[in-house]
Amino acid sequence: MKARNVALLLTAALVVYLVLLADRAVALLRTGTGAGIALGIGVFLLPLLGVWIVAVTWRAGTQIQRLSRRLDAEGGLPDVSDLPRRPSGRVDRDAADAWFEQRRAEVEADQNDWRGWYRLAYAYDIAGDRRRARAIMRKAVDLEAAERKQGSAPN
Repeated sequence: MKARNVALLLTAALVVYLVLLADRAVALLRTGTGAGIALGIGVFLLPLLGVWIVAVTWRAGTQIQRLSRRLDAEGGLPDVSDLPRRPSGRVDRDAADAWFEQRRAEVEADQNDWRGWYRLAYAYDIAGDRRRARAIMRKAVDLEAAERKQGSAPN
């Protein structure tokens, strides 16, 4: 099953859960007691927070997917298939570090190119640092959006 289909399925399940949670919040609000109303408001905030998180996550995913498609069309999508792997399937740490250093040098050479930032985010990901990978990918998304806004690249 494709990752997108899994994400859609999980999002649908989460929406069902959030609707059920909102229903519980309404039931608590209808009790009319101070405690019930307070709990109802608190419980109702959870589905609102959940909807916001889902929206932000899907937005980031579609933005990253757009960058990935552009980079693939340009022939610049990162390829780590030739890097040595551990028995678990993860890229060997030394190989990931060396590949990372190449991507970092690429970004240092041109800090305004979103392509280099995308590949650096990918390097952080294969090195296992997902927090930094997400932060760097946001930088790539912002740079690509600025490039599109300037009209120097086709949509």
